[in-house]
This record gives sequence, C-alpha cells and structure tokens, in this order.
Amino acid sequence: MAGSALAQSSEITFKKSSLIVVTATREIKFDVELALNDSERARGLMYREKLGPYDGMLFDFHQDAPVSFWMKNTLIPLDMVFIAGDGTIKHVHANAAPLSTEAIPSQFPVRAVLEINGGSARLLGIKSGDKVRHAIFGNV
Repeated sequence: MAGSALAQSSEITFKKSSLIVVTATREIKFDVELALNDSERARGLMYREKLGPYDGMLFDFHQDAPVSFWMKNTLIPLDMVFIAGDGTIKHVHANAAPLSTEAIPSQFPVRAVLEINGGSARLLGIKSGDKVRHAIFGNV
C-alpha cells in the first residue's frame, strides 16, 4: 500500500474546531479540521478511509475567490459545501467521486469549502442559501 506509506511519511496535524450549519429548520454542529495554508489545503482529506457522521474539514482561503477541488488520493465520497466570506452557502457539490481528478469548481467566489461525508448535505437538508457560523466568517 504505497499510498498509506506516503500518507504516514508526511502526516500533517490539522487544528480542530467546530462550526454550525444553520438550515431553514435546524442547526447542525460539525467537528472540523482546519486547512489554513497551502500544504494543508493540498493534503485535505487524502488517504482517509472514513469520516465520522458529523466530522469534516474546513478549507479557508482567507478571501473570496473562485476555487476548484479534485478528489485525487481521496478514498471516500465527499460533499463539498462552498461558502462565501459572510458564511452563506453558495453551492453544494454532492457525492464527489473518490480518486477522481475531475475539477470541481466553486461556481461562485468563495472564502471557504466544507467537506463532509458524501450524501450528508442531502440527508441533513443543507443547501445553497443556508448559513455557516464559524470564527473565520466573523459570525459566532
């Protein structure tokens, strides 16, 4: 398993935090790891074999801009929640395919992207227009 050896040889320790997604009907707490710089954002959730039901990763780009993601070396399906600088969800890309190198664009300028288990956004009712509360958005 060369991928596992590579992952073990260059581990990154991510800071941890929590955030709240505010939908039309409820508030959902996620425990997230923070990807705050280029190397952390490049690694993301690569090589992970599982993710807890209310776990995820929040990628902070520090300003609103168009961004694009891929699933290279990512072993589990993910939902990508694209979030503007004010915490508004602009787009949800559901069930990104593991290991795909196809680009997944934000469609709008965003400050951050929340990655959660594939299918979770639909199951939890998370959609465009909902709000995310976290310190990076200045709304907690």
